[in-house]
Amino acid sequence: QDNDTINIILIVILYNIIYYLSSHNRLCVTDISSLLCVSVRGPDEPNVIEDIAVVNSERNADPCTSQSCKWPKSSDGKVYVPYVIVNHFTSRELQVIQRGLDSFSSVSCIRFTPRSNQRDYVSIESRSGCYSYVGRIGNAQTVSLDRNGCIYHNTVQHELLHALGFNHEQTRSDRDNHILLILIFLSDFINTLNQGTAYDYNSVMQYHRTAFSKNGQATMVPIPNSNVSFGQATQMSQNDITRINRLYGCYVTTMI
Repeated sequence: QDNDTINIILIVILYNIIYYLSSHNRLCVTDISSLLCVSVRGPDEPNVIEDIAVVNSERNADPCTSQSCKWPKSSDGKVYVPYVIVNHFTSRELQVIQRGLDSFSSVSCIRFTPRSNQRDYVSIESRSGCYSYVGRIGNAQTVSLDRNGCIYHNTVQHELLHALGFNHEQTRSDRDNHILLILIFLSDFINTLNQGTAYDYNSVMQYHRTAFSKNGQATMVPIPNSNVSFGQATQMSQNDITRINRLYGCYVTTMI
């Protein structure tokens, strides 16, 4: 019990340090718990990697209502997002990443294209964890797909959606009407516009029931029906696709 008390005190101290640093820096981590889960995971527990979304704190609460956050649309109506793949992924890993990149072209006007000499681009790398900036920030911006836990189709789509300007489903401004957050370190809601779509338990941006849990217990529960399945998406939902097309003004007919 003494050890549990010490752990709680350390977590609170760490939370306050991170909060102070994030509030005095140009960049902030929107999921403090993504960092805390590393410190509270037991040494014998599996290395499950949660993702982190990084936003520019100088933007308003809805990170991609401004044009500067979105990737520009070309005269042909397409939105070309240049990318490079930096690290030496295996051929299988590259196939998964490429499939994720290509999946946007059939359902939206987004086109992830290999970079030539563009100034702003996405740099896909195997760093520590799964994370991405939210929206276009200018110059090279990292999308980290750690080879030890992030090379899955839904994870690739998830991080690329961050890069396009989308945040987590459970940070929506109306999330308290749809989900009960049990873990106190989960991030505050963000006053998003949500592109006029309903809360989507099947969104690839929705975390699963035990995200950041130390003991396997639920950290978020859907309401009013706690038995609703959520956080199990294997790919973008129809709502995810609708939001992309509304944010970027795409006119497409092909859907999943």
